[in-house]
Amino acid sequence: MPKMTFIETNGTRHEVDAPLGLSVLEIAHRHKIDLEGACEGSLACSTCHVIIAPEWYDLLKDPSEDEEDMLDLAFGLAKTSRLGCQIIMSEELDGLTVSLPAGTRNHLPGKSG
Repeated sequence: MPKMTFIETNGTRHEVDAPLGLSVLEIAHRHKIDLEGACEGSLACSTCHVIIAPEWYDLLKDPSEDEEDMLDLAFGLAKTSRLGCQIIMSEELDGLTVSLPAGTRNHLPGKSG
């Protein structure tokens, strides 16, 4: 089974199983990684913002215009920032490494983040 690594803000690394066809957000939730995803992957927030390790970034499909719009709202934006709900695990991404940002901004009504 493919693997991926989440790096917490304190540097703690979690290598986890990453089933094909699941999003980075879904994989995080399966392994109790603290990646919010307030809109549940509907591209209505930026709380599943992750920072892709530079060596992996060019292997990803380009972000959609909607994803880019949501990323503009993300806290701690980096050159390799993406939304975890939009990255779908594939064989090519076996070994993917992502870092969690220092915080999130949640613009959904009634939620904080």
